[in-house]
Amino acid sequence: MNIEEFTRIIKSEDAYNSLRKKRVLIDLLPGWPAFIYYVRLIDHIIRDSLFARIGKYDQERWRWSAYEIVKIIESAGGTLNVTGLAHVSAIKGPVVYISNHMSMIDTFIIPSILLSFNRLTFVAKEELLDYPVLGSIMKAIKPITVCRKNPREDLFKVLSEGEEYIKNGYSVVIFPQATRSAVFNPAAFNSLGVKLARRAGVPVVPIALKTDFQGNGRLIKDMGPVDPGKTIYIEFGKSLEVKNNGGETHRIIVQFIVDNLKKWGGTVEAGYI
Repeated sequence: MNIEEFTRIIKSEDAYNSLRKKRVLIDLLPGWPAFIYYVRLIDHIIRDSLFARIGKYDQERWRWSAYEIVKIIESAGGTLNVTGLAHVSAIKGPVVYISNHMSMIDTFIIPSILLSFNRLTFVAKEELLDYPVLGSIMKAIKPITVCRKNPREDLFKVLSEGEEYIKNGYSVVIFPQATRSAVFNPAAFNSLGVKLARRAGVPVVPIALKTDFQGNGRLIKDMGPVDPGKTIYIEFGKSLEVKNNGGETHRIIVQFIVDNLKKWGGTVEAGYI
């Protein structure tokens, strides 16, 4: 499959499912999925970094790059199950996408889909701009960066810069969790995305995902174990208008994520009904 066929599927169908292929080496060699995944991913990121450094990393290059990473994931035995694409296709104009955050691949898979519909930016940690190699790519996509040391300053920056991006036709993706985690904690899922949508006068679209195909590493968080036995699930919900103070909209988003995680066998913090 090439990027044109991938784009045709996600823009005309409600779902995308990876094709099942024979996985001889993956089944015979336990360490093969992680080896092939990280070797190809690192090579891909290095090449993208070079494009970014010479000013050739635009939204279209980002879309192509994200699609290539989807293919790398699939080559390592990863299986994607993406649903709710009809909700994305029905959207007219920019929105705020609000998602839980489980692993590094969230930031690869989501743009591979959404950049086929609209221009896009993320809210990201400021420190990512200083990462070796990856930092040049992050600077090229011009995310809204937060330091996570001063919540008041972060709130002001996301609201002001996010509103400006939306006025210029960009959709914004926000992961409201403090950090990515395989366990979803609703109490740590803030309402920043809803606040931005309310201020900018646009709908919100919830995204639920389970992406523990790539786990978080103990020593290097971005390089955890790879488990091809875990299906990658992503579901897009219906767009929601933010009413009143946004409290009810936030509750609906959290419940959407919780319900899907439970359906997929994911883990939700104990005590949440």
